[in-house]
Amino acid sequence: MNLKPATLRQIDEVITHYPVKRSAALPLLHLVQEDQGYISREAIEWIAAKLELQPINIYELVTFYPMFRQHPIGRRHIRVCRTLSCALTGGYHVCARFQQELSCPPGGTSADGEVTIEFVECLASCGTGPVVMIDDDLHEKVDLTKATQLSQQIKAAAKTRNPP
Repeated sequence: MNLKPATLRQIDEVITHYPVKRSAALPLLHLVQEDQGYISREAIEWIAAKLELQPINIYELVTFYPMFRQHPIGRRHIRVCRTLSCALTGGYHVCARFQQELSCPPGGTSADGEVTIEFVECLASCGTGPVVMIDDDLHEKVDLTKATQLSQQIKAAAKTRNPP
């Protein structure tokens, strides 16, 4: 597996914090996903070998916890909260607007690989819904107009990076 040298150093250091290697599985999954963008089959096998486990022990974690991705995502990652407070304030409509504006299926990635849209559980800002996280930036009180504006900004940035 082709991890950055800094990630490999972090992994070796993290393992030393646990008296039982197996306990380092979740931190290692986070480090690998941060480095690679997702957890590949190769990564599952590599982590298992590193922790002296069977690959199924790591696969169980990857498939149980929703924060781990098994496939690459778009360059931009949009997460729209779907829990009750956001749903009541228009979260479902906001998600649909992003999908429409960015030609992206729910839970999928746009054909050009630019955007992945996910409908997720709580983003921990229940009093300011609907809440949307774009990459690492939290956007609160996102209505349909704001969703359209954010989508246009994303499209404009993609055009400057990839001119026709």
